[in-house]
Amino acid sequence: MTQEQTADQGAEQTTYDVVALQEKWRPVWERLDPFRAGRREGAQGNPAPKRYALTMFPYPSGDLHMGHAEVTALHDVFARYWWQKGYDVLNPIGWDSFGLPAENAAIKRDENPAVWTYANIETQAESFKRYAISFDWSRRLHTSDPEYYRWTQWLFLKFRERGLAYRKNSPVNWCPNDQTVLANEQVVNGLCERCGAVVTKRELNQWYFKITDYAQRLLDDMAPLEDTWPSKVLAMQRNWIGRSEGAHVDFDIALADGSTTRVTVFTTRPDTLYGATFMVVAADAKLAAEIVAPEQRQELDDYLVGVRKESDIDRMATDRPKTGVDLGVTATNPVTGEQMPVWAADYVLADYGTGAIMAVPAHDQRDLDFAKAMGLPVRRVVDVPGAENPEETYVATVGDGTYVNSGSLDGLTDKAAGIRAIIEKLEADGRGSGTVNFRLRDWLLSRQRFWGAPIPVIHCPSCGEVPVPDDQLPVVLPDLKGADLKPKGVSPLAAAEEWVNVACPQCGGDAKRDTDTMDTFVDSSWYYFRYLDPHYEGGPFDPEKAREWMPVAQYVGGVEHAILHLLYSRFFTKVLHDMGMIDFVEPFTALMNQGEVINEGRGMSKSLGNGVDLGETIDEFGVDAVRLTMVFAGPPEADIDWADVSPAGSLKFLQRAWRLAGDVTSEPGVDVATGDVELRKVTHKVVADAEQLIESQRFNVMVARTMELVNATRKAIDSGCGPADPAVREAVEAMAVLLSLVAPYTAEEVWERLGHEPTVALAGWPTVDPALLVEDTVTAVVQIQGKVKARLDVAPSITDAELESLAMADAGVVRALDGRAVRKVIVRAPKLVNIVV
Repeated sequence: MTQEQTADQGAEQTTYDVVALQEKWRPVWERLDPFRAGRREGAQGNPAPKRYALTMFPYPSGDLHMGHAEVTALHDVFARYWWQKGYDVLNPIGWDSFGLPAENAAIKRDENPAVWTYANIETQAESFKRYAISFDWSRRLHTSDPEYYRWTQWLFLKFRERGLAYRKNSPVNWCPNDQTVLANEQVVNGLCERCGAVVTKRELNQWYFKITDYAQRLLDDMAPLEDTWPSKVLAMQRNWIGRSEGAHVDFDIALADGSTTRVTVFTTRPDTLYGATFMVVAADAKLAAEIVAPEQRQELDDYLVGVRKESDIDRMATDRPKTGVDLGVTATNPVTGEQMPVWAADYVLADYGTGAIMAVPAHDQRDLDFAKAMGLPVRRVVDVPGAENPEETYVATVGDGTYVNSGSLDGLTDKAAGIRAIIEKLEADGRGSGTVNFRLRDWLLSRQRFWGAPIPVIHCPSCGEVPVPDDQLPVVLPDLKGADLKPKGVSPLAAAEEWVNVACPQCGGDAKRDTDTMDTFVDSSWYYFRYLDPHYEGGPFDPEKAREWMPVAQYVGGVEHAILHLLYSRFFTKVLHDMGMIDFVEPFTALMNQGEVINEGRGMSKSLGNGVDLGETIDEFGVDAVRLTMVFAGPPEADIDWADVSPAGSLKFLQRAWRLAGDVTSEPGVDVATGDVELRKVTHKVVADAEQLIESQRFNVMVARTMELVNATRKAIDSGCGPADPAVREAVEAMAVLLSLVAPYTAEEVWERLGHEPTVALAGWPTVDPALLVEDTVTAVVQIQGKVKARLDVAPSITDAELESLAMADAGVVRALDGRAVRKVIVRAPKLVNIVV
C-alpha cells in the first residue's frame, strides 16, 4: 500500500491488512479443498445437482495480465454463486500449451519449447492461486502433455476413419515470417493473426478437417442458443458459414485441342444468366492451368507470380484496378448458346466453389469494372426502377425490377419466380440444378512447426497413408532444441531422422512419419471434455461423466474467439455426438463475452506507456480490491478503462465491510426474526435483488446493492438499532455471502469474525422471506408534460383509477395545472402518472 493510503486509514491499516488476509486464508483453502467437484451431497444424501462453469483456458505466454484478472473475476461470480446455491460445481483449469510463441521463445533461447512453456505455466498457476479463483485444481491439464495429446491424435484418426480428415494439394495461406500455413480464419486483413506479417499463397499438400459436412447443422443448431449466447457472436458465425441458395450451372468450355470440358459454377442469381457475357477463373486455380490455350500459358504463368504475393483480402477489394489474362478459350452460355470468352483474374478465389464464376457485368460492380478494363460486353437483364443503364454509366444496378433481354422471362417482375423458372430450365436441359452453397471452407489443420501434436500417420511407399495403431499412441515429439527449430519452410521434424524413419505398421517396410503437427485449435476444440477426468485411460473422456456434467452450463471468454475456437468446438461436439460418445450437440449452453481492459482510452501497451502490471496492482491494493474493481466497473461485456476506476475506493469499501463484522455482538444462531424489521427488509430485498442480478449477468449492480446493504447496516447501528440486534447479524452474514463472490479473502475473514467455521464459500445462499419483500408503500411520481410535479406515497395494490384520482387532487398538481385543460392522463400504477395538457 502507498503512504497516502496508510495515512488515510490510520489505525485501521494495522487491523485490516490485505497481505495478512491473503497469507492467512490461502493455506486454509488449500487444506480444505472446498471446490473439488463430485463430492457434494444434496437432499436425502443424494448427489447435489451439477453445474459446469468454464472459462477459456489461458496460453502460458508469461504471468497473468489484467485481461486474465477481469475474465476470471467475472467467471468466478458464476461458479461461487452456484456453490452458494447448493450445486456441485465443476470449475477446472488448464493450459493451451502448444503453439508458436513457445517455439519462437525456444529458438531465441536455444532450448526446448517445453522448458519455457512449463515454467510459465507454474508462474501462472501460482498467480491464479493467489487470485483465489475457485478452480478445481485436481482437473488441471496441459495440452502439450503426451497424456493429453495422445487423445488429440486418437480423435484425429477417428475423424479420418469417418472421412472427416483428409489430405489434398491446394493453394494455402503462407506466413513468410512463421514459415507455416494458416487457416483462412487466422488471416486478418491480409495479415498473419499471430505475427502481423503479410500473408502470401503457396501450393502445398495439407491436412484438412471436413467441417463443411456440418455447415448446415452448425447453422441450424444455433436456434436454441439465441437467448443464451451474445447475438453478435451468432451473427459472426452465421456470416462466416455464409449459407446462400442458388444454382449450379454447367458451362462447356471449348479447349484449344478441339475437345470440351464441363465446368460447374455456383451462382445465387441464375435468373441473370442471360446477362452473363464472359467467365472468370481464379488465376491460381488448377482449372486455369488445365484450360489455358498454349499460346496464353506463358502470360498466365507471368501473371501468377504477382497473384501469389497477394492476400485474399487484397484480391477481394472492390477499389483496386482489375487485371487478368485471356485464357484463349470460350464457354457456352447454357441458356443463350452464345460463346463467352474465359479469362483468368485475381478477384476470383481458387477455393470458392470450383474457382470459376459466370460474370454478369451489368449487375455486379466488380464484373463491370473488369468488363470495362478488358473491353468485354455488358448486357442489362434487370430493369431496376430509377436506375440508369449500366451499359452506358458503368455503374452496376442491383435490386429487383423487370426482366429485359431475358428470353421467356421478359416482363416478369417476381425475382423468386424468375429464379425458379431458370432452375427448372437448367434441370430439364441437364445443364444445372438448384443447390445451396456455403462460404465456409474445410479447416486446414496441419502446420510446418515443431511445438504441436504430431499427426499420427505414417507414409509408406507400398501401403500409402497408414494410421498409427492405437497401442502406439501417443506419437511423442522428439527432444529438439531451439537451434533445430528455426523455420525452414518445412517442419523441423523432417530433420529428426531417428524419429521420422519407422517401419510401416502394415507391411513392416521402410516408411516415414508425417512431419506436420496439428493446429493448436485442434487441442482447444475438445479440452473441456478432458476436464471431466484428465487421467481417464479408456478414451479422450469418460462418457458417463459427460452425461453427468455436460454440456457446459456457462462459458466465459473473449469475443475474439467467436469464429475460430467456438466454431471448431461446436464442430467437434457434433462429430462426437455422431460417434455415439455423447448425447448432446452443442458444447456450451450459455456464453458470456467480457470486455477489454484498456487504459486512457486505448489498449494497454508498453510502447504506449499505458500498461498496468497486475502483480504490482495486487501488491498495492490486494486481491480483493482488484477483483471487486473488475466486477464493479460496469456490465461484463463493456470495456474497462483502468484510468476511470478506483481500486483504492474498492479497498476502502472492503474496510468498511470488515469493520461491520467487528461490531456484531450477537451470537451465531440467534433468532433473527426478533430483529429490527426495517433492516431485515433491506437485507432480504438486497439478497433477492442480487439473485436476479446475477442470473441476468448484471454483476456490477449486484455489487452496488451489496454496498447499499453495508451502508444501511452501518446506519442502523449508528441510529440506535444496536450491534446486538439480531437483524445486524443477519445483514452482515448476508453481506459476507455476497462478498464471497467477488472478495473471497475479506468475506472469509468476516465469516470468521462472526463466529463461523470456514468456508463462507459453502455457507449457502441466504433464505429470503417473501413477507419481508412486501412494500407497505411505494412512491408514485406524478409528471406534467414529462416534468415531475409531485410524489405520492401509495399502497402497492392501488388501482389505476385510484392513483389518477389522488394525483389530480394533489395540491401541487392543481397549482401546476393552473386551470389548463387536461388532454390525456397516462397511469402506470403504482409508480407513475403522466399528465398531458
